Amino acid sequence: MDVPQFVWWLTIAGVVGLLLFDFMAHVRTAHVPTLREAAVWSTVYVGIAIAFGVGVLVLGGSAMGTEYFAGYVTEKALSVDNLFVFLIIMSSFKVPRADQQKVLLVGIVFSLLARTGFILLGAALINTFAWTFYVFGVILLVTSGNLIKPQGEDSHSADNIVIRVARKLFHTTDDYDGDKLFTVAHGKRVMTPMLLVMVAIGGTDLLFALDSIPAIFGLTQNVYLVFTATTFSLLGLRQLYFLIDGLLNRLVYLAYGLAVVLAFIGVKLVLHALHENNVPFINRGEPVEVVEISTGLSLSVIFGVLVVTVVGSMTSAWGRAQNVIASARRHAIEYCDIEEDPVRRGEVLTMLLAEEATLKKLPEKYRARIREEEKLMTLLERAHAERARVAT
Repeated sequence: MDVPQFVWWLTIAGVVGLLLFDFMAHVRTAHVPTLREAAVWSTVYVGIAIAFGVGVLVLGGSAMGTEYFAGYVTEKALSVDNLFVFLIIMSSFKVPRADQQKVLLVGIVFSLLARTGFILLGAALINTFAWTFYVFGVILLVTSGNLIKPQGEDSHSADNIVIRVARKLFHTTDDYDGDKLFTVAHGKRVMTPMLLVMVAIGGTDLLFALDSIPAIFGLTQNVYLVFTATTFSLLGLRQLYFLIDGLLNRLVYLAYGLAVVLAFIGVKLVLHALHENNVPFINRGEPVEVVEISTGLSLSVIFGVLVVTVVGSMTSAWGRAQNVIASARRHAIEYCDIEEDPVRRGEVLTMLLAEEATLKKLPEKYRARIREEEKLMTLLERAHAERARVAT
């Protein structure tokens, strides 16, 4: 179904309006969002996405509606997984909590621009070369395999090649000046870590797009649906970060669930490629009679896998322990290296002490794992030394 040009322009204007509202109402003045604020606005953005999908269902028919919701659910799940990496990057750069909103919003805008370019490129390739479906399918199968490999924080470095080049070409400082991108140090105009962390997140998101865009093209080839599902999955991501950042590390099985989803879509793409085949060395360039997976079945599988993954993670004893460990690590860093405001430092210390008390009550098998994490133990020792210093 072709989408009229005026609908495209109305959609783009609506997206730009939402981003401007987000900046003017929430991000321009640096602050730490309350849980209530994050919950309300996360609900609003999810509600907008669902309402839009209902509109697609009513005006475009059940096929378009199902394709949109399948794409949106998949992209939203991938976005949540990406939040974990964003958390690692911002911890590496020691971004003050109140300034993280601006970093995330800039990252979302960059992501929208970059993914729009990838969407247009993907659509052009699909329309020109039928073998593109084979390539997309293989990308998703490889990505699925990589997701189930054991990974930790060290596997996601904030010090990528873009950052190293920026540090060599420009004068940089390790100190923040509020949320300014540039400041003056020793009489020179220098780049602050705020700009560097934005570059790091933007560069990382380019890698995310390599599996995100093929995944949604495996569910629909309607460019308008690809664009809107991707866009609505990213809008509200900033609020979602502050709503669930304390639970991100508890989703211990999310990577496995996403691996299943991406592998499923990868197989779907390969089957579709075989059905539309014109590659000379496969079946002499003739289509292959294979079973194709319907979009309705795809939506059911994706939703079912993600529900099982989330429920399994939330009820997992190790998931609960992992969440406390990650929170203690983050609060120790925030207390020792980031926060300067006495009130906020007191709040962070209170949370850290409560988390330490919880860690001591964990079963011995979990406490043994914690004692093996030298970085965490060092951080906790530093936090107690800092507490003693402040007290004296």
